[in-house]
Amino acid sequence: MNNTVRIGTRDSKLAVWQAVTVQEALLKTGVHSELVFIRSEGDTNQVTPLYAIGVQGVFTKALDAALLNNEIDIAVHSMKDVPVQLAQGITQAAVLERGIVADVFIWNNDAFREETDKSLRWPATSTRDLVATGDAYTIEISRQAQPSHRFVIATSSIRRKAQWLHAFPGTVIEDIRGNINTRMRKTQESVAWNGAIFAAAGLERIGLASDHITSLGWMLPAPAQGAIIIVCRSGETAMFEQLQALNHQVTAICTKAERDFLKTLMGGCSTPISALSIVKDDRLHFEGNITKPDGSESITIKLTTSFLAGDGAGIKAGELLLEHGGKAFVDSFS
Repeated sequence: MNNTVRIGTRDSKLAVWQAVTVQEALLKTGVHSELVFIRSEGDTNQVTPLYAIGVQGVFTKALDAALLNNEIDIAVHSMKDVPVQLAQGITQAAVLERGIVADVFIWNNDAFREETDKSLRWPATSTRDLVATGDAYTIEISRQAQPSHRFVIATSSIRRKAQWLHAFPGTVIEDIRGNINTRMRKTQESVAWNGAIFAAAGLERIGLASDHITSLGWMLPAPAQGAIIIVCRSGETAMFEQLQALNHQVTAICTKAERDFLKTLMGGCSTPISALSIVKDDRLHFEGNITKPDGSESITIKLTTSFLAGDGAGIKAGELLLEHGGKAFVDSFS
């Protein structure tokens, strides 16, 4: 292993925060490092909606290439941006302890908050039908609520768009691109939008606190949202073992279940698939869903298993969902 580890990272403020967090953790183990900044396609193309770019790894491919070309020794990513199938020659070495997983809504005027804050926290209940139930799992389909509000909001995430339209049909959704600071500025400056959706973890990590914030506890997050992953070249045993000292086992198992669910459903960043695993009382509680892009229907599975068996929870949940109606949802995306 090199005396100084070269850490590859994007140059956005949030990405640098993540890389510095890894750098500080490595230093505590006696390993010195330096940051190497690399621009990704997702950074250079600030116009096209993410789901329309049509490629996996839009934020990771440039770092993958640098890693494989030995320009860096490790790469640090927001785990939700990483394709479920890593590039050949690259391996997952560690996942840091997870941060906040929730999505939040940043609104840009007091009048909107006073009128809608309660409904944003607890949207109208749509029709729900139990599809299947079994040993430690349930599957249900919910249908779009009746229109009750007229919103104009911004998001570049098809997952967030689909879930929002499921709760608030009739909303006008505008695309918003750029790093988190840019998106926050655009939201505050807009006279057309009621607000925009952000990941709470990103806002917290770079100190972008806001009084204009409503937690969307009903919105299921992207698989592995709030987690940071470190990857290295396959076969580099010394590097891998050094990074394993930073691995948080609970986070690693929970995010694996979520990403396995995504992989089983053959989804990516352009499909509205959500998942979240939590561990409580030595049990892994998994929830995942697929929502049609227009928000008309959403199918959800909830599954509970032992923590030790949690490694396979995402695959099992995905297979059960496909068996009980999920395949029709997935097929509708093609």
